[in-house]
Amino acid sequence: MRHREAEQSPTTEQTHLYQGRALPRPDEDLEDQGLGFDVGTLLQRRGVLKAFGIGAVTLGLAACGASEPGTGTSDGEIPDETAGPYPGDGSNGPDVLEESGIVRSDIRSSFGESEGTAEGIPMDLELTITDLANGGAPFAGVAVYVWHCTREGLYSMYSEGVEDQNYLRGVQIADTDGKVRFTSIFPACYSGRWPHIHFEVYPDEASITDSTNAVATSQVALPQDVCDTVYATAGYEASVRNLAQITLDSDNVFGDDGGASQLASVTGSVAKGYSVSLTAGVDTRTEPTGGSAPDGGSGGGPGGGGPDAGGEPGGEPPAGEPPAGGTGGTGGTGEPPAKP
Repeated sequence: MRHREAEQSPTTEQTHLYQGRALPRPDEDLEDQGLGFDVGTLLQRRGVLKAFGIGAVTLGLAACGASEPGTGTSDGEIPDETAGPYPGDGSNGPDVLEESGIVRSDIRSSFGESEGTAEGIPMDLELTITDLANGGAPFAGVAVYVWHCTREGLYSMYSEGVEDQNYLRGVQIADTDGKVRFTSIFPACYSGRWPHIHFEVYPDEASITDSTNAVATSQVALPQDVCDTVYATAGYEASVRNLAQITLDSDNVFGDDGGASQLASVTGSVAKGYSVSLTAGVDTRTEPTGGSAPDGGSGGGPGGGGPDAGGEPGGEPPAGEPPAGGTGGTGGTGEPPAKP
C-alpha cells in the first residue's frame, strides 16, 4: 500500500515569494504589489506575449489604464468625435463663435441680426467637464460650445431655409464645479444618425474664436426610451421612422462602443420638459483627434456643396446627413464622407 506524502505547510519565507521573486508588500494581495512588481511579472512573460504579437511594456501600460502623452485616449476621457459638416465654428465657413452674444445659456432663439425661434419639446442640458490631467478635478473656466439640429432635423446657418438663423448654438463657461447649462429643445432624429448633441471644449472664453484651439470635440447620445416618447409628439413625426432604421450600435459615431461613455442621463416628461446630463472627462495631455470638418458636404446646408463648391446650396447630400428638406430624406448615397 502506498502512503500519500504528508502535505508541507509553506514557510513564512515562501509566502513572501511569487515565482521566485520577493513581494515588496508581503502583507497585501498579489494585485496590490505595485506597478514595478506588475511590470516585472509581465516582462517575465514576454515570450508568451510575443507569440501573440503584444509587447510586454505596452500591455503593462494598458493594464494600468495609461496612455502615452500626445496619443490615444486616456482612461475616462470622452471619445473624440468629428464636429460634422455643420459646426458653425469657422472650420468650414460659417462662424458663430465670432459673433457677439454667442455666450448665452438659452439657445432656443437666434441672436444678433437674426430673428427666429426653434420650436420643440423643452430640454435643459447640463455637461460636467472634468480635468483628467488634474486628477479628474472640475475643469472650471473652460468654454463649452454646444450645437444641435432642430425638431425638423435642420442645422441653423447651413440647412435650406434656415441659413439666416443661428439658434440652437451657444457657449457657456464652466463654473467651479465644471458645469455648463443650456436651455434648448429636444433635437430630431434625421436619416442615418442616432439622436445627438455636438459640443466642443475650449481652454477659455478667449480661445473660442479659433476652432483649432478646441481641446476636445465630442457628442452626446440621447436614450431611446426618451426619444420614443418625444418623437410621438407633434412636429417630430419623421423622427419616428428615422429612429426605427438605426441603433446605437449601427450609428457611425456611437457604434464603436454603443455610446457607452456618451449616453446621457435624462429625466423629465413631455409636459414639463427634459433634463439631459453627461459628465465628460477631458485630458489636455492627449492630442485631440476629432473636430475636423469633412471634405464635401461642408457648408451650403444639409446636402450643400459648401465653400469648395462655391458655397451654394444643393447637390447630393452625404450619407447620414439630414437632406435639404429635413428629416424625411434618404440621406444620400455612397460612402459617408463624415459623421454629422
